[in-house]
Amino acid sequence: MTAIALEVERGVYTSALDLFSIGIGPSSSHTVGPMRAAADFRDGLADRGLLMEVIRFRCRLDGSLAATGLGHGTPDAVIAGLRGHRPETVDPAVVHGRWADLEAGHALEVGGVRFTRDDMTFAPRERPHGHPNSLTLRAELTSGDVVEETYLSIGGGFIRRLGEPSAADASRPRPEEPNAPSFRSMRELLDLSRGCSIADVAWETEVSVHGAAEAGRGLDEIWTAMRACIERGLHSDGVLPGGLRVPRRAAAAWRQLAARGESTDAAEAVSIYALAVNEENAAGGRVVTAPTNGAAGVLPAVLYQAVATTGFDPELIRRFLLTATAIGSIIKANASISGAEAGCQAEVGSACAMAAAGLTAVRGGTPEQIENAAEIAIEHHLGLTCDPVSGLVQIPCIERNAVAASTAMTASRLALLGDGSHIVDLDTAIETMRQTGADMSSRYKETSAAGLAVNVVEC
Repeated sequence: MTAIALEVERGVYTSALDLFSIGIGPSSSHTVGPMRAAADFRDGLADRGLLMEVIRFRCRLDGSLAATGLGHGTPDAVIAGLRGHRPETVDPAVVHGRWADLEAGHALEVGGVRFTRDDMTFAPRERPHGHPNSLTLRAELTSGDVVEETYLSIGGGFIRRLGEPSAADASRPRPEEPNAPSFRSMRELLDLSRGCSIADVAWETEVSVHGAAEAGRGLDEIWTAMRACIERGLHSDGVLPGGLRVPRRAAAAWRQLAARGESTDAAEAVSIYALAVNEENAAGGRVVTAPTNGAAGVLPAVLYQAVATTGFDPELIRRFLLTATAIGSIIKANASISGAEAGCQAEVGSACAMAAAGLTAVRGGTPEQIENAAEIAIEHHLGLTCDPVSGLVQIPCIERNAVAASTAMTASRLALLGDGSHIVDLDTAIETMRQTGADMSSRYKETSAAGLAVNVVEC
């Protein structure tokens, strides 16, 4: 059974190798999560020796997964997972377009079983399991028995089986260091950071989970995938898939900057890098959750800009990623990184805070200045809704990442101009995000039922 995507216990550190997960677009909760759930379901059947007895697969999508699933590629992802594909390794071209192939009366082969459109049910107005993103997978066997499993897609590509405790992560290696640092809040993290850096604390925790060699390799792979995504986006033209016919802009904007013959303007460059990533995501390409796909452009853009002039110094890159992980882990533990749970404040707001923290760290900021930068970033995203037009991760998502990348740079700059003292602490800002998300109408949580999604006339 796959374990990498299963939710860690609420309040416990989330590893960088999980928080920054290499997968495919356009959505971590609607594409990556469902693919992992379907693959996990398939693995469960195989482990019990039942896979060859399946005569029919069925899937029911509830809530937000059903409301915006078509625009986010959810049916394609489920089909891919049932075929045994995984978002970390699958060729995106193998995934996308399979649902469109299922015209009336046609079928696909899924694990040796005939699969039609009738085998996928959409229930956008129903939340039978109390969560906005749930899917139920069902396998009918030759014996007449039925195997059924319900999964929750909880954001960032993480999944949890219904009925299991949140700590469904028992297969993770035991810590090598029994006294490895543990923190559940920014206050605890600051206490641990006395005499060292936040990145040092995060590194010790990573080593306790994965070992030094695996942790280092994983961080390097994450950065390699992020950099590749930016550079593909900077050289890709065309129109994004979906009915909106949104043109790619990053490559043309990058050529304009180059044509000026001047040193690259940092504010413009970071915005273009963010556009490049989120256009790749919207096209269904290879992308890294940071901490989600919908917010995948903010952190890589800021990191790329921060280290480009150093020749991409590996030590600075790791410091940035580890610091960002510590902040993202606290947010995930105490609020949410899911747009379906708490709106876009949880996705882009969290990404902005993580990026601001990482940038402040590589610029020599103290732990207190890092906290201040993250708090500024979250504070100015509170209440941000998730209302994708036509259910696509394009408008306003792509530009929103570019704006948030600039905000992260501003937050870091403001924090570094001070001494780290501030009135509102990060823990308070995170709790405010949680409360705001709880109060927010479900229409503004990745359902495309309000906001821009209903006020933009589609031509």
